[in-house]
Amino acid sequence: MFYRHLSRFIASISSYVPSRGLSTTSFLRLASVTDQAVDPRLVADRFEEETDVVIVGAGPAGLSAAIRLKQLASREGKEIRVVVIEKAGELGTHTLSGAVLEPRALNELIPDWKDRNAPLNQPALKDSLRLFTEKTSYPLPHLSQMSNKGNYIVSLSNFVKWLGKQAEDVEVEIYPGFAASEVLYNDDGSVCGIATNDMGLDKNFKPKDNFERGMNFKAKVTLLAEGCHGSLTKTLMSKFNLREGRQPQTYGIGIKEVWEIVPEKHKPGFVFHSLGYPLDSKTYGGGFMYHMENNIVQIGFVVALDYQNPYLNPYKEFQKYKLHPYIKRFLEGGKCISYGARALNEGGYQSIPKLVFPGGALIGCTAGFINVPKIKGTHTAMKSGILAAEAAYDAIISNKSASGPITLTAYEKSIEDSWVYEELYKIRNIRPSFNNPLGLWGCLLYSGLDMMFLKGRVPWTFKHHLDHASLKSAKECKLIEYPKPDGVITFDLLESVSRSGTYHAEDQPVHLRVRDKTIPVERNLKIFGGPESRFCPAGVYEFVDDETNPSEKRLQINSQNCVHCKTCDIKDVSQNIDWVTPEGGDGPKYSLT
Repeated sequence: MFYRHLSRFIASISSYVPSRGLSTTSFLRLASVTDQAVDPRLVADRFEEETDVVIVGAGPAGLSAAIRLKQLASREGKEIRVVVIEKAGELGTHTLSGAVLEPRALNELIPDWKDRNAPLNQPALKDSLRLFTEKTSYPLPHLSQMSNKGNYIVSLSNFVKWLGKQAEDVEVEIYPGFAASEVLYNDDGSVCGIATNDMGLDKNFKPKDNFERGMNFKAKVTLLAEGCHGSLTKTLMSKFNLREGRQPQTYGIGIKEVWEIVPEKHKPGFVFHSLGYPLDSKTYGGGFMYHMENNIVQIGFVVALDYQNPYLNPYKEFQKYKLHPYIKRFLEGGKCISYGARALNEGGYQSIPKLVFPGGALIGCTAGFINVPKIKGTHTAMKSGILAAEAAYDAIISNKSASGPITLTAYEKSIEDSWVYEELYKIRNIRPSFNNPLGLWGCLLYSGLDMMFLKGRVPWTFKHHLDHASLKSAKECKLIEYPKPDGVITFDLLESVSRSGTYHAEDQPVHLRVRDKTIPVERNLKIFGGPESRFCPAGVYEFVDDETNPSEKRLQINSQNCVHCKTCDIKDVSQNIDWVTPEGGDGPKYSLT
Protein backbone atom coordinates (compact mmCIF):
# COMPACT_ATOMS: atom_id res chain seq x y z
CA MET A 1 0.00 0.00 0.00
CA PHE A 2 2.74 2.48 0.95
CA TYR A 3 4.67 1.86 -2.26
CA ARG A 4 1.55 2.41 -4.35
CA HIS A 5 1.07 5.80 -2.68
CA LEU A 6 4.76 6.60 -3.10
CA SER A 7 4.55 5.82 -6.82
CA ARG A 8 1.69 8.28 -7.02
CA PHE A 9 3.90 10.93 -5.41
CA ILE A 10 6.74 10.29 -7.83
CA ALA A 11 4.44 10.43 -10.83
CA SER A 12 2.93 13.68 -9.58
CA ILE A 13 6.33 15.26 -8.97
CA SER A 14 7.59 14.16 -12.39
CA SER A 15 4.71 15.98 -14.04
CA TYR A 16 5.10 18.96 -11.74
CA VAL A 17 8.72 19.86 -12.39
CA PRO A 18 8.59 20.07 -16.22
CA SER A 19 5.52 22.32 -15.96
CA ARG A 20 7.92 25.03 -14.85
CA GLY A 21 10.12 24.59 -17.91
CA LEU A 22 12.64 22.30 -16.20
CA SER A 23 13.39 18.63 -16.41
CA THR A 24 13.82 16.90 -13.05
CA THR A 25 17.57 16.70 -13.66
CA SER A 26 17.86 20.36 -14.61
CA PHE A 27 15.81 21.29 -11.57
CA LEU A 28 18.33 19.62 -9.28
CA ARG A 29 21.32 20.94 -11.21
CA LEU A 30 20.41 24.46 -10.15
CA ALA A 31 22.66 23.66 -7.18
CA SER A 32 25.61 24.37 -9.45
CA VAL A 33 24.59 28.01 -9.78
CA THR A 34 27.21 29.97 -7.85
CA ASP A 35 27.60 33.44 -6.41
CA GLN A 36 23.93 33.76 -5.55
CA ALA A 37 22.71 34.89 -2.15
CA VAL A 38 19.97 32.24 -2.09
CA ASP A 39 20.14 28.85 -3.73
CA PRO A 40 17.16 28.78 -6.12
CA ARG A 41 16.19 25.32 -4.93
CA LEU A 42 15.42 26.72 -1.50
CA VAL A 43 12.82 29.13 -2.86
CA ALA A 44 11.31 26.86 -5.49
CA ASP A 45 7.62 26.15 -5.07
CA ARG A 46 6.88 23.04 -3.11
CA PHE A 47 4.84 20.29 -4.71
CA GLU A 48 1.33 20.35 -3.22
CA GLU A 49 -1.02 17.50 -2.40
CA GLU A 50 -4.71 18.21 -1.79
CA THR A 51 -6.55 16.02 0.68
CA ASP A 52 -9.60 16.12 2.88
CA VAL A 53 -7.82 15.34 6.15
CA VAL A 54 -4.12 15.37 6.95
CA ILE A 55 -3.04 13.77 10.22
CA VAL A 56 0.40 14.45 11.69
CA GLY A 57 1.61 11.40 13.57
CA ALA A 58 0.97 7.69 13.01
CA GLY A 59 0.56 6.76 16.65
CA PRO A 60 -2.55 5.27 18.31
CA ALA A 61 -4.51 8.55 18.15
CA GLY A 62 -3.61 9.46 14.58
CA LEU A 63 -4.23 5.99 13.17
CA SER A 64 -7.49 5.64 15.10
CA ALA A 65 -8.72 8.91 13.63
CA ALA A 66 -7.72 7.83 10.13
CA ILE A 67 -9.44 4.44 10.43
CA ARG A 68 -12.61 5.97 11.85
CA LEU A 69 -12.83 8.51 9.01
CA LYS A 70 -12.63 5.74 6.44
CA GLN A 71 -15.15 3.59 8.33
CA LEU A 72 -17.69 6.43 8.28
CA ALA A 73 -17.12 7.12 4.58
CA SER A 74 -17.47 3.45 3.69
CA ARG A 75 -20.65 3.07 5.70
CA GLU A 76 -22.29 5.99 3.87
CA GLY A 77 -20.77 5.32 0.44
CA LYS A 78 -18.81 8.58 0.47
CA GLU A 79 -15.31 9.39 -0.74
CA ILE A 80 -12.90 11.01 1.68
CA ARG A 81 -9.15 11.18 1.30
CA VAL A 82 -7.09 10.76 4.46
CA VAL A 83 -3.31 11.22 4.58
CA VAL A 84 -1.15 10.40 7.60
CA ILE A 85 2.35 11.90 7.85
CA GLU A 86 4.84 10.12 10.12
CA LYS A 87 8.42 11.23 10.81
CA ALA A 88 9.65 7.73 11.68
CA GLY A 89 11.07 5.71 8.81
CA GLU A 90 8.73 2.82 9.70
CA LEU A 91 5.54 2.77 11.71
CA GLY A 92 6.13 2.07 15.38
CA THR A 93 9.85 2.79 15.44
CA HIS A 94 9.32 6.09 17.30
CA THR A 95 6.68 4.58 19.60
CA LEU A 96 7.55 3.90 23.22
CA SER A 97 5.34 3.31 26.22
CA GLY A 98 4.93 1.05 29.27
CA ALA A 99 2.68 -0.47 28.05
CA VAL A 100 -0.38 -2.07 29.56
CA LEU A 101 -3.18 -1.50 27.09
CA GLU A 102 -6.76 -1.02 28.18
CA PRO A 103 -8.74 -2.18 25.11
CA ARG A 104 -11.82 -0.03 25.68
CA ALA A 105 -11.29 2.28 22.67
CA LEU A 106 -9.95 -0.57 20.54
CA ASN A 107 -13.17 -2.49 21.16
CA GLU A 108 -15.11 0.50 19.85
CA LEU A 109 -12.92 1.03 16.80
CA ILE A 110 -12.19 -2.55 15.70
CA PRO A 111 -14.48 -4.92 17.63
CA ASP A 112 -13.06 -8.00 15.87
CA TRP A 113 -9.43 -7.19 16.67
CA LYS A 114 -8.81 -10.69 18.00
CA ASP A 115 -9.81 -12.21 14.68
CA ARG A 116 -7.45 -9.77 12.96
CA ASN A 117 -4.51 -11.05 15.01
CA ALA A 118 -3.87 -7.87 16.99
CA PRO A 119 -0.62 -8.28 18.96
CA LEU A 120 -2.37 -8.38 22.33
CA ASN A 121 -0.98 -11.74 23.38
CA GLN A 122 -0.38 -11.44 27.11
CA PRO A 123 -3.34 -10.66 29.41
CA ALA A 124 -2.51 -8.84 32.64
CA LEU A 125 -2.97 -11.48 35.34
CA LYS A 126 -1.59 -10.06 38.58
CA ASP A 127 -1.07 -6.53 39.96
CA SER A 128 1.43 -5.44 42.58
CA LEU A 129 2.22 -2.00 44.01
CA ARG A 130 5.06 -1.57 46.48
CA LEU A 131 6.78 1.24 48.37
CA PHE A 132 10.56 0.98 48.00
CA THR A 133 13.14 1.89 50.60
CA GLU A 134 16.84 1.48 49.89
CA LYS A 135 17.04 -2.16 50.99
CA THR A 136 13.50 -3.49 51.12
CA SER A 137 9.92 -2.82 50.03
CA TYR A 138 6.40 -2.81 51.46
CA PRO A 139 3.12 -3.71 49.73
CA LEU A 140 0.61 -0.92 49.18
CA PRO A 141 -3.14 -1.31 48.58
CA HIS A 142 -3.87 -1.71 44.88
CA LEU A 143 -7.04 0.32 44.38
CA SER A 144 -9.77 -0.73 41.97
CA GLN A 145 -9.13 2.26 39.70
CA MET A 146 -5.62 0.93 39.11
CA SER A 147 -6.65 -2.67 38.46
CA ASN A 148 -5.43 -4.15 35.17
CA LYS A 149 -7.98 -6.94 34.96
CA GLY A 150 -9.02 -7.22 31.30
CA ASN A 151 -5.94 -5.35 30.07
CA TYR A 152 -2.99 -6.59 28.03
CA ILE A 153 0.77 -6.18 28.34
CA VAL A 154 1.91 -5.16 24.87
CA SER A 155 4.68 -3.72 22.82
CA LEU A 156 3.07 -0.45 21.76
CA SER A 157 5.54 -0.31 18.88
CA ASN A 158 4.18 -3.60 17.52
CA PHE A 159 0.60 -2.51 18.22
CA VAL A 160 1.11 0.64 16.13
CA LYS A 161 2.52 -1.44 13.27
CA TRP A 162 -0.62 -3.58 13.37
CA LEU A 163 -2.90 -0.53 13.62
CA GLY A 164 -1.14 0.91 10.57
CA LYS A 165 -1.96 -2.26 8.62
CA GLN A 166 -5.64 -1.87 9.57
CA ALA A 167 -5.53 1.72 8.33
CA GLU A 168 -3.96 0.76 5.01
CA ASP A 169 -6.57 -1.96 4.56
CA VAL A 170 -9.27 0.75 4.49
CA GLU A 171 -7.15 2.84 2.08
CA VAL A 172 -5.70 5.39 4.43
CA GLU A 173 -2.57 6.85 2.80
CA ILE A 174 0.34 6.62 5.23
CA TYR A 175 3.70 8.23 4.46
CA PRO A 176 6.45 7.27 6.92
CA GLY A 177 9.76 9.09 6.70
CA PHE A 178 8.15 12.50 6.12
CA ALA A 179 8.65 15.02 8.94
CA ALA A 180 5.94 17.66 9.29
CA SER A 181 7.92 20.80 10.09
CA GLU A 182 5.61 23.73 9.38
CA VAL A 183 1.95 24.67 9.69
CA LEU A 184 0.33 26.16 6.59
CA TYR A 185 -2.24 28.94 6.89
CA ASN A 186 -4.95 30.46 4.75
CA ASP A 187 -5.07 34.20 4.18
CA ASP A 188 -7.59 34.49 7.02
CA GLY A 189 -5.12 32.88 9.46
CA SER A 190 -6.83 29.50 9.63
CA VAL A 191 -4.83 26.31 9.28
CA CYS A 192 -4.91 24.67 5.85
CA GLY A 193 -2.39 21.85 6.24
CA ILE A 194 1.27 21.21 6.89
CA ALA A 195 4.59 21.23 5.07
CA THR A 196 7.33 18.64 5.35
CA ASN A 197 10.90 19.78 5.81
CA ASP A 198 13.52 20.00 3.09
CA MET A 199 15.78 16.96 2.89
CA GLY A 200 19.47 17.02 2.06
CA LEU A 201 20.54 20.25 3.76
CA ASP A 202 23.97 20.55 5.34
CA LYS A 203 24.57 21.93 8.83
CA ASN A 204 24.62 25.47 7.39
CA PHE A 205 21.21 24.97 5.74
CA LYS A 206 22.74 24.80 2.26
CA PRO A 207 21.51 22.17 -0.22
CA LYS A 208 23.67 19.11 -0.78
CA ASP A 209 23.69 16.97 -3.91
CA ASN A 210 20.82 14.88 -2.57
CA PHE A 211 18.61 17.88 -1.77
CA GLU A 212 14.85 17.41 -2.01
CA ARG A 213 12.35 20.20 -1.48
CA GLY A 214 9.69 19.59 1.12
CA MET A 215 6.03 19.16 0.22
CA ASN A 216 2.80 20.92 1.12
CA PHE A 217 -0.17 18.87 2.22
CA LYS A 218 -3.26 21.06 1.92
CA ALA A 219 -6.34 19.84 3.76
CA LYS A 220 -9.81 20.85 4.83
CA VAL A 221 -9.01 19.52 8.33
CA THR A 222 -5.60 19.11 9.98
CA LEU A 223 -5.35 16.81 13.01
CA LEU A 224 -2.19 16.98 15.11
CA ALA A 225 -1.30 13.69 16.78
CA GLU A 226 2.38 14.42 17.36
CA GLY A 227 2.59 12.92 20.82
CA CYS A 228 3.83 14.67 23.93
CA HIS A 229 4.96 18.30 23.45
CA GLY A 230 4.79 18.27 19.67
CA SER A 231 6.71 20.96 17.83
CA LEU A 232 3.80 22.04 15.59
CA THR A 233 1.44 21.87 18.54
CA LYS A 234 3.75 24.21 20.43
CA THR A 235 3.43 26.71 17.56
CA LEU A 236 -0.36 26.51 17.49
CA MET A 237 -0.63 26.77 21.27
CA SER A 238 0.98 30.19 20.99
CA LYS A 239 -0.74 31.39 17.81
CA PHE A 240 -4.28 30.51 18.92
CA ASN A 241 -3.74 30.92 22.68
CA LEU A 242 -4.95 27.38 23.32
CA ARG A 243 -3.74 27.35 26.93
CA GLU A 244 -5.87 30.32 27.95
CA GLY A 245 -7.77 29.49 31.13
CA ARG A 246 -5.98 26.16 31.55
CA GLN A 247 -3.39 25.02 34.03
CA PRO A 248 0.19 24.59 32.77
CA GLN A 249 1.00 21.16 31.40
CA THR A 250 3.32 19.20 33.65
CA TYR A 251 5.49 16.33 32.42
CA GLY A 252 7.52 13.29 33.36
CA ILE A 253 10.46 11.66 31.62
CA GLY A 254 9.97 7.94 31.14
CA ILE A 255 13.05 5.78 30.59
CA LYS A 256 12.65 2.17 29.59
CA GLU A 257 14.55 -1.00 28.83
CA VAL A 258 13.35 -4.30 27.39
CA TRP A 259 14.99 -7.41 28.82
CA GLU A 260 14.97 -11.08 27.99
CA ILE A 261 15.17 -12.81 31.37
CA VAL A 262 15.79 -16.41 32.36
CA PRO A 263 12.61 -18.54 32.15
CA GLU A 264 12.57 -19.47 35.85
CA LYS A 265 12.18 -15.81 36.82
CA HIS A 266 9.52 -14.98 34.26
CA LYS A 267 5.96 -14.36 35.48
CA PRO A 268 3.74 -13.93 32.39
CA GLY A 269 1.06 -11.31 33.02
CA PHE A 270 2.71 -9.79 36.11
CA VAL A 271 2.17 -6.00 36.32
CA PHE A 272 4.36 -4.31 38.92
CA HIS A 273 4.63 -0.67 40.01
CA SER A 274 6.67 1.00 42.74
CA LEU A 275 6.99 4.33 44.54
CA GLY A 276 9.75 5.77 46.67
CA TYR A 277 13.42 4.81 46.39
CA PRO A 278 15.64 5.89 44.73
CA LEU A 279 13.75 9.23 44.57
CA ASP A 280 13.48 11.38 47.67
CA SER A 281 10.08 12.21 49.16
CA LYS A 282 9.97 15.58 47.38
CA THR A 283 10.35 14.16 43.85
CA TYR A 284 7.39 12.57 42.11
CA GLY A 285 7.95 9.39 40.14
CA GLY A 286 8.20 5.64 40.26
CA GLY A 287 9.09 2.44 38.49
CA PHE A 288 7.34 -0.32 36.59
CA MET A 289 8.01 -3.85 35.43
CA TYR A 290 5.71 -5.72 33.05
CA HIS A 291 6.17 -9.40 32.15
CA MET A 292 5.19 -10.04 28.53
CA GLU A 293 5.21 -13.34 26.67
CA ASN A 294 8.39 -15.20 25.60
CA ASN A 295 10.42 -14.29 28.71
CA ILE A 296 10.36 -10.60 27.74
CA VAL A 297 10.15 -8.01 30.51
CA GLN A 298 9.60 -4.28 30.13
CA ILE A 299 11.18 -2.28 32.92
CA GLY A 300 11.18 1.46 33.31
CA PHE A 301 11.26 4.49 35.53
CA VAL A 302 9.43 7.82 35.40
CA VAL A 303 10.69 11.05 36.99
CA ALA A 304 8.41 14.08 37.07
CA LEU A 305 10.06 17.02 35.34
CA ASP A 306 9.16 19.43 38.13
CA TYR A 307 12.04 18.05 40.21
CA GLN A 308 14.02 20.69 42.11
CA ASN A 309 17.61 19.46 42.39
CA PRO A 310 19.61 20.29 39.23
CA TYR A 311 22.03 17.49 40.09
CA LEU A 312 19.31 14.86 39.67
CA ASN A 313 19.96 12.62 36.66
CA PRO A 314 16.83 10.68 35.57
CA TYR A 315 18.82 8.12 33.58
CA LYS A 316 21.08 7.36 36.54
CA GLU A 317 18.10 7.20 38.88
CA PHE A 318 16.73 4.46 36.64
CA GLN A 319 20.04 2.57 36.68
CA LYS A 320 20.06 2.86 40.45
CA TYR A 321 16.48 1.59 40.57
CA LYS A 322 17.51 -1.62 38.83
CA LEU A 323 19.96 -2.35 41.64
CA HIS A 324 17.18 -2.53 44.22
CA PRO A 325 17.02 -6.13 45.53
CA TYR A 326 13.40 -6.59 44.41
CA ILE A 327 14.20 -5.62 40.80
CA LYS A 328 17.74 -6.97 40.47
CA ARG A 329 16.71 -10.55 41.21
CA PHE A 330 14.55 -10.61 38.09
CA LEU A 331 17.28 -9.19 35.82
CA GLU A 332 20.24 -11.29 36.95
CA GLY A 333 21.16 -13.76 34.24
CA GLY A 334 19.10 -11.85 31.68
CA LYS A 335 20.02 -9.61 28.76
CA CYS A 336 19.01 -6.03 27.95
CA ILE A 337 17.90 -5.88 24.31
CA SER A 338 16.34 -2.43 23.85
CA TYR A 339 16.38 1.07 25.34
CA GLY A 340 14.36 4.24 24.88
CA ALA A 341 12.99 7.37 26.52
CA ARG A 342 10.16 9.82 26.02
CA ALA A 343 8.42 12.62 27.86
CA LEU A 344 4.82 12.13 28.93
CA ASN A 345 2.05 14.49 29.93
CA GLU A 346 1.05 14.32 33.60
CA GLY A 347 -1.21 17.35 33.92
CA GLY A 348 -4.47 15.52 33.27
CA TYR A 349 -7.88 17.13 33.29
CA GLN A 350 -6.97 20.69 34.30
CA SER A 351 -4.08 20.90 31.81
CA ILE A 352 -5.98 19.88 28.68
CA PRO A 353 -5.80 22.86 26.31
CA LYS A 354 -8.48 24.11 23.98
CA LEU A 355 -8.65 21.26 21.51
CA VAL A 356 -9.79 23.01 18.35
CA PHE A 357 -8.48 25.81 16.20
CA PRO A 358 -9.68 27.15 12.84
CA GLY A 359 -9.00 24.32 10.42
CA GLY A 360 -8.14 21.51 12.80
CA ALA A 361 -7.73 19.98 16.24
CA LEU A 362 -5.37 18.36 18.74
CA ILE A 363 -5.74 14.65 19.50
CA GLY A 364 -3.97 12.07 21.64
CA CYS A 365 -0.97 12.79 23.80
CA THR A 366 -0.30 16.07 22.03
CA ALA A 367 -3.36 17.30 23.95
CA GLY A 368 -2.54 15.36 27.12
CA PHE A 369 -5.11 12.67 27.92
CA ILE A 370 -2.97 10.41 30.11
CA ASN A 371 -4.55 8.97 33.25
CA VAL A 372 -1.58 9.30 35.62
CA PRO A 373 -2.73 6.96 38.45
CA LYS A 374 -3.47 4.28 35.85
CA ILE A 375 -0.23 5.14 34.00
CA LYS A 376 -2.19 4.75 30.78
CA GLY A 377 -2.99 7.02 27.88
CA THR A 378 -3.35 4.82 24.81
CA HIS A 379 -7.05 4.13 25.31
CA THR A 380 -7.88 7.79 25.89
CA ALA A 381 -5.68 8.86 22.96
CA MET A 382 -7.47 6.44 20.65
CA LYS A 383 -10.87 7.62 21.84
CA SER A 384 -9.93 11.25 21.18
CA GLY A 385 -8.91 10.28 17.64
CA ILE A 386 -12.22 8.50 17.09
CA LEU A 387 -14.24 11.49 18.30
CA ALA A 388 -12.19 13.97 16.28
CA ALA A 389 -12.69 11.83 13.18
CA GLU A 390 -16.45 11.77 13.67
CA ALA A 391 -16.56 15.56 14.03
CA ALA A 392 -14.26 16.06 11.04
CA TYR A 393 -16.27 13.71 8.84
CA ASP A 394 -19.58 15.39 9.64
CA ALA A 395 -18.05 18.84 9.09
CA ILE A 396 -16.47 17.95 5.76
CA ILE A 397 -19.54 16.21 4.35
CA SER A 398 -21.92 18.97 5.46
CA ASN A 399 -19.60 21.82 4.36
CA LYS A 400 -18.62 20.63 0.88
CA SER A 401 -20.15 23.65 -0.81
CA ALA A 402 -19.33 26.13 1.96
CA SER A 403 -16.34 28.44 2.05
CA GLY A 404 -14.19 29.35 5.02
CA PRO A 405 -12.35 27.23 7.58
CA ILE A 406 -13.87 24.28 9.37
CA THR A 407 -13.91 24.53 13.15
CA LEU A 408 -14.49 21.22 14.92
CA THR A 409 -16.60 22.56 17.76
CA ALA A 410 -18.43 19.24 17.91
CA TYR A 411 -15.18 17.45 18.76
CA GLU A 412 -14.54 19.51 21.87
CA LYS A 413 -18.13 18.97 23.02
CA SER A 414 -18.02 15.22 22.35
CA ILE A 415 -14.77 14.84 24.32
CA GLU A 416 -16.31 16.70 27.26
CA ASP A 417 -19.31 14.36 27.16
CA SER A 418 -17.23 11.19 26.79
CA TRP A 419 -15.80 8.66 29.20
CA VAL A 420 -12.39 10.28 28.61
CA TYR A 421 -13.33 13.42 30.54
CA GLU A 422 -15.28 11.45 33.11
CA GLU A 423 -12.23 9.28 33.78
CA LEU A 424 -9.77 12.17 33.95
CA TYR A 425 -12.02 14.38 36.07
CA LYS A 426 -12.28 11.77 38.83
CA ILE A 427 -8.51 11.59 39.30
CA ARG A 428 -7.66 15.24 38.56
CA ASN A 429 -6.29 15.93 42.03
CA ILE A 430 -4.04 12.88 42.41
CA ARG A 431 -0.93 14.13 40.61
CA PRO A 432 -1.00 17.73 41.97
CA SER A 433 -1.67 16.45 45.49
CA PHE A 434 2.06 15.67 45.55
CA ASN A 435 2.73 19.43 45.74
CA ASN A 436 2.31 19.57 49.51
CA PRO A 437 4.75 20.05 52.41
CA LEU A 438 4.91 16.27 53.02
CA GLY A 439 5.57 15.36 49.39
CA LEU A 440 5.15 11.61 48.78
CA TRP A 441 3.58 10.96 52.18
CA GLY A 442 0.97 13.66 51.78
CA CYS A 443 0.22 12.44 48.28
CA LEU A 444 -0.28 8.86 49.46
CA LEU A 445 -2.66 9.98 52.20
CA TYR A 446 -4.73 12.21 49.95
CA SER A 447 -4.74 9.77 47.02
CA GLY A 448 -5.94 6.91 49.19
CA LEU A 449 -8.73 9.04 50.62
CA ASP A 450 -9.73 10.41 47.22
CA MET A 451 -9.64 7.15 45.27
CA MET A 452 -11.32 5.02 47.94
CA PHE A 453 -13.97 7.40 49.25
CA LEU A 454 -14.15 10.84 47.59
CA LYS A 455 -13.72 9.54 44.00
CA GLY A 456 -13.06 13.07 42.76
CA ARG A 457 -16.42 14.35 44.02
CA VAL A 458 -14.95 17.43 45.69
CA PRO A 459 -15.51 21.12 44.90
CA TRP A 460 -11.81 21.87 44.46
CA THR A 461 -9.30 21.27 41.70
CA PHE A 462 -5.61 21.47 42.59
CA LYS A 463 -3.24 23.48 40.42
CA HIS A 464 -0.03 22.66 38.58
CA HIS A 465 3.13 24.70 38.09
CA LEU A 466 5.63 25.12 35.26
CA ASP A 467 8.22 22.34 35.39
CA HIS A 468 11.23 24.42 34.36
CA ALA A 469 10.46 27.06 37.01
CA SER A 470 10.74 24.52 39.84
CA LEU A 471 14.52 24.06 39.52
CA LYS A 472 16.61 25.43 42.38
CA SER A 473 20.08 26.89 42.02
CA ALA A 474 23.05 24.53 42.40
CA LYS A 475 24.20 26.20 45.61
CA GLU A 476 20.86 25.39 47.25
CA CYS A 477 21.16 21.66 46.52
CA LYS A 478 23.39 18.71 47.30
CA LEU A 479 25.42 16.92 44.66
CA ILE A 480 23.98 13.45 44.02
CA GLU A 481 26.50 10.61 43.78
CA TYR A 482 25.55 7.69 41.55
CA PRO A 483 27.16 4.23 41.40
CA LYS A 484 29.30 3.45 38.37
CA PRO A 485 27.66 1.13 35.82
CA ASP A 486 28.59 -2.53 36.16
CA GLY A 487 27.90 -3.42 32.52
CA VAL A 488 25.61 -6.26 33.61
CA ILE A 489 22.56 -4.72 35.29
CA THR A 490 23.45 -1.06 34.88
CA PHE A 491 24.97 0.55 31.81
CA ASP A 492 26.86 3.56 30.56
CA LEU A 493 24.49 6.02 28.90
CA LEU A 494 25.99 5.75 25.42
CA GLU A 495 25.80 1.96 25.55
CA SER A 496 22.09 2.30 26.26
CA VAL A 497 21.61 4.83 23.46
CA SER A 498 23.18 2.33 21.06
CA ARG A 499 20.32 -0.05 21.91
CA SER A 500 17.77 2.52 20.76
CA GLY A 501 18.89 2.22 17.14
CA THR A 502 19.15 6.00 16.93
CA TYR A 503 20.50 7.41 13.68
CA HIS A 504 20.63 10.89 12.20
CA ALA A 505 22.14 11.65 8.80
CA GLU A 506 25.52 13.33 9.05
CA ASP A 507 25.90 16.99 8.18
CA GLN A 508 22.28 18.09 8.54
CA PRO A 509 21.00 21.14 10.43
CA VAL A 510 21.01 20.65 14.19
CA HIS A 511 17.39 20.09 15.18
CA LEU A 512 17.97 21.30 18.75
CA ARG A 513 17.96 25.06 18.40
CA VAL A 514 19.51 27.20 21.12
CA ARG A 515 18.08 30.70 20.86
CA ASP A 516 20.75 32.57 22.83
CA LYS A 517 24.09 30.73 22.82
CA THR A 518 25.44 32.69 25.79
CA ILE A 519 22.73 31.50 28.19
CA PRO A 520 23.79 27.84 28.62
CA VAL A 521 27.15 28.83 30.13
CA GLU A 522 26.42 32.21 31.68
CA ARG A 523 23.17 31.20 33.38
CA ASN A 524 22.45 27.47 33.20
CA LEU A 525 25.97 26.30 34.06
CA LYS A 526 27.07 29.03 36.43
CA ILE A 527 23.85 29.24 38.43
CA PHE A 528 22.20 25.83 38.00
CA GLY A 529 25.20 23.58 37.46
CA GLY A 530 24.38 22.75 33.84
CA PRO A 531 21.23 20.61 34.29
CA GLU A 532 20.92 19.92 30.55
CA SER A 533 23.95 17.63 30.82
CA ARG A 534 21.90 15.47 33.22
CA PHE A 535 18.23 15.65 32.26
CA CYS A 536 18.79 14.40 28.71
CA PRO A 537 18.46 10.57 28.58
CA ALA A 538 20.61 10.34 25.45
CA GLY A 539 23.76 12.34 26.23
CA VAL A 540 22.93 15.09 23.73
CA TYR A 541 24.16 17.98 25.88
CA GLU A 542 27.56 18.27 27.49
CA PHE A 543 29.73 21.12 28.70
CA VAL A 544 33.26 20.90 27.31
CA ASP A 545 36.33 23.14 27.35
CA ASP A 546 36.03 26.05 24.96
CA GLU A 547 38.95 25.75 22.55
CA THR A 548 38.83 29.46 21.78
CA ASN A 549 38.80 30.39 25.46
CA PRO A 550 40.50 27.68 27.57
CA SER A 551 39.33 29.15 30.86
CA GLU A 552 35.68 28.80 29.88
CA LYS A 553 33.23 26.07 28.96
CA ARG A 554 30.89 25.79 26.01
CA LEU A 555 27.77 23.72 25.41
CA GLN A 556 28.28 20.93 22.91
CA ILE A 557 25.17 19.45 21.29
CA ASN A 558 25.49 15.84 20.13
CA SER A 559 22.27 15.92 18.14
CA GLN A 560 23.01 12.56 16.53
CA ASN A 561 22.20 10.93 19.91
CA CYS A 562 18.72 12.44 20.21
CA VAL A 563 15.88 9.97 20.86
CA HIS A 564 13.21 12.65 20.31
CA CYS A 565 11.96 12.67 23.90
CA LYS A 566 11.55 16.52 24.00
CA THR A 567 12.79 16.74 27.62
CA CYS A 568 15.18 19.57 26.75
CA ASP A 569 12.38 21.69 25.31
CA ILE A 570 10.40 21.17 28.51
CA LYS A 571 12.92 21.24 31.36
CA ASP A 572 15.49 23.80 30.18
CA VAL A 573 15.48 26.29 33.04
CA SER A 574 15.91 29.24 30.66
CA GLN A 575 13.41 27.99 28.05
CA ASN A 576 16.15 28.60 25.51
CA ILE A 577 15.96 25.32 23.56
CA ASP A 578 13.54 24.52 20.75
CA TRP A 579 13.20 20.94 19.53
CA VAL A 580 12.31 20.85 15.83
CA THR A 581 11.98 17.92 13.47
CA PRO A 582 15.16 16.53 11.90
CA GLU A 583 15.10 14.90 8.49
CA GLY A 584 12.24 12.47 8.02
CA GLY A 585 13.17 8.90 8.87
CA ASP A 586 15.86 9.90 11.37
CA GLY A 587 15.81 9.27 15.10
CA PRO A 588 15.39 6.12 17.18
CA LYS A 589 14.41 2.78 15.73
CA TYR A 590 12.64 1.18 18.64
CA SER A 591 11.66 -2.46 18.79
CA LEU A 592 9.50 -4.21 21.40
CA THR A 593 8.99 -0.87 23.16
